[in-house]
Amino acid sequence: MPDLNFTVTGVEATAHAVTPLITFQMEVINTPPDESIHTVILQCQIQIETIRRQYNGAEKAKLLDLFGEPERWGQTLRTMLWTHAHTTIRGFTGQTTVQLPVACTYDLNVAGTKYFYALEEGEVPLRFLFSGTVFYAGQSRGLQVTQISWDKEATFRLPVRVWQEMIDRYYPNTAWLYLHKDVFDRLYQYKVKRGLPTWEDTLRSLLPPLDDE
Repeated sequence: MPDLNFTVTGVEATAHAVTPLITFQMEVINTPPDESIHTVILQCQIQIETIRRQYNGAEKAKLLDLFGEPERWGQTLRTMLWTHAHTTIRGFTGQTTVQLPVACTYDLNVAGTKYFYALEEGEVPLRFLFSGTVFYAGQSRGLQVTQISWDKEATFRLPVRVWQEMIDRYYPNTAWLYLHKDVFDRLYQYKVKRGLPTWEDTLRSLLPPLDDE
């Protein structure tokens, strides 16, 4: 019976995708090594282990919305579910490499996006929890099916620069803002009545001047 083990070996911001993607590279090793794996339908839950890194002053200020004042982080800092991902692994014997694409959003109402946006440098500690179905060649009964054990995990430290590179590639020099429709309608009326040419001009007209202006 297959016993699959997973190691995350690398990551990159995916170029030219329809939607923003980060792709993780993984090594998959099966025991026994001479067993023929036909297909693996792999699911993965990815968690952010927020407590396993340090934060500078600017990062702490941006994370107030998620975790409150830093003095309370002993109670509020916690492991967060980032996302779910899945892929299909083609047939192999012994070991293989596979790519795990992860769709990303720039919606700052999403906790995971708020977290990544707050970080300036360093790495993000991630934990991968694997599940899924393995189709393999049995010794006497042809194609057989088993489930990936729920204890299969891997860890990886995602460089913050990879996230930033992905955002800069798909949203160059911009940020994404979500508004309730009634608020947008009021903002739109304000923009039209004052003849403001862009949304940037509209928001600037509503913001107080900075201390150094």
